[in-house]
Amino acid sequence: MSDHDPKNEAANAMWGGRFSAAPAEAMRRFNASIETDKRLAEEDIDGSRAHARMLAAQGIISAEDEGAILAGLEQISREIADGAFQWSEAFEDVHMNVEHRLSELIGPAAGRLHTARSRNDQVATDLRLAVRTRLDRLAAAISDWQRALLGLAADHVETVMPGFTHLQPATPVTFAHHLLAYVEMAERDKGRALDARRRLNECPLGAAALAGTSHPIDREATAAALGFERPCRNSLDAVSSRDFAMEAASAASFAAITLSRFAEEIVVFSTPQFGFMQCSERYATGSSIMPQKRNPDAAELIRGKTGGVLAAFQSLAVTMKGLPLAYSKDMQEGKAPALDALETVEDCLAIAAGMTAELMVFPERMAAAAGVGHTTAVDLADLLVRRAGLPFREAHHVVGRLVALADARGTSLSDLPLAEAQGVSASVDAEMLAALDPAASVRSRAHVGGPAPEVVRAEMDRWRTALGGA
Repeated sequence: MSDHDPKNEAANAMWGGRFSAAPAEAMRRFNASIETDKRLAEEDIDGSRAHARMLAAQGIISAEDEGAILAGLEQISREIADGAFQWSEAFEDVHMNVEHRLSELIGPAAGRLHTARSRNDQVATDLRLAVRTRLDRLAAAISDWQRALLGLAADHVETVMPGFTHLQPATPVTFAHHLLAYVEMAERDKGRALDARRRLNECPLGAAALAGTSHPIDREATAAALGFERPCRNSLDAVSSRDFAMEAASAASFAAITLSRFAEEIVVFSTPQFGFMQCSERYATGSSIMPQKRNPDAAELIRGKTGGVLAAFQSLAVTMKGLPLAYSKDMQEGKAPALDALETVEDCLAIAAGMTAELMVFPERMAAAAGVGHTTAVDLADLLVRRAGLPFREAHHVVGRLVALADARGTSLSDLPLAEAQGVSASVDAEMLAALDPAASVRSRAHVGGPAPEVVRAEMDRWRTALGGA
C-alpha cells in the first residue's frame, strides 16, 4: 500500500507518519474508545480552551491562531450539544475527533493546538474533570437523600418500633432514630466523596506524554483556568495514575452499600409478615400474572445495581495493579467503569430520595411489633441492677430465666404473675414488671446518641442546620 493511500491517511491522520499501513479493521474497532469518550467531550473542549489560551499567552502560538481555535471549539461544542457532531471510529477517541473537526473548520491552525501536549495528559485531565463533576453531583445527591430521610423522620419521632440484631427483636427504638442512622451513614459516604475530590484536584496538563515539554508552558495558568488547585507535581505520575478514579469508585461503592442496606430493609419491612411500610405506587410495580402484587422494585433495583458499582472498583483495581510507569493503553478500559459507578449511584440516590419522601409507614404495626420477643428484657435487668443492687451478670441470668418462664407460659415478661416471677428472684417486684413498656424503654434512653424523642428532636435540628434546612 502506498504511503499516500487516502484510506491509510484518514485512518492515521493524527499519528500515521511512522506507519506505511493502516490498522486492520478489527484492530481499528478494538482500539477505538469513542463510545465512552463521547461522555468526556465537554471536558476535552474545556481543556483545549485552557491550553490554547496558555499557548497564546506564552507566545507559543499567535493571537490569530488562538482566536480561530477558540471559535472553532465553540462551534464544535454547539454541534455536540445539538447532536449534530459526526463522530468517527477512524479517529479513535474524543481528542482526535475534536481535532479533526477543528481542522475542517479552521484549517492548519488546528494542528497548532496540540503543541506541548499529548493525548496522555489530555485524557488524564479530561477524566479528572469528569470525575470531579460527578463527585460534586454525588455529594449533592447524598444531601438530597438525607433531607428526605429527615422529612420522613419528622413524622415519626415517637413512632416506636423494634430495634434488631441478627434481624431478631432486640430493644425498642423509634422509626425516626432508625432513619437518623442512615443520615449518619450517608454523611460519611459524602465525606469520602469529597475527600476523593480534594485529592484528585490537581492538573495533569503539561505532563505531555510522560516527561513534559521543552516549550515554555505555564502549567499554573492551565490548572487555574480549569479550577484545579495546582498542577500535578510529577509528569510521570500525572499521566500514569488512576488512583483518583479508583478512589471515586470506592466512594461510590460505599454509598451504594448504604443505599442497598436501606433498600433491603424496605423490601423486608414492606412484606405482610412485617407490614411496617409500603412504597408509594410511584415507586412500585405490579405483576404480569398476579393482579394483587405491589412489588418494591425501586428498592430491589437499588440493591441490584450495587453489584455493578462494586464490580467497577474491582475492574479498575485489577486493571491498574500490574501496569508499569507511565501510560499504558490498558488505562483506556478504566474510564467507563469509573463514570458508570458514579452515575449509577447518583441515579440510585435520586430514586432513594423520592421513594423515602413518599414511603407509607404504619405506626400501629410497628408499635405492635415493638414488644414482641421480650424486647424490654434488658430494661428489667437494668431495674434489678439499679433498684435491687444485683450485679449485672446476675441480673442478666435472672431475666434470662424469666424469659424462659414467659415463653413456657406463652406470655410477655410484663404479664408474668408476680408470684411466679418472684419464684425466680425475690428481687422482682410488681413495679418493675409494670415498667416494661416499649415506649417507656425508649424514653429512658435519653443520652447522646439514644432514641429518646427529645434526643432525636435535637439531632434532627442539628442535621437541618448542617444540611441547610430540610
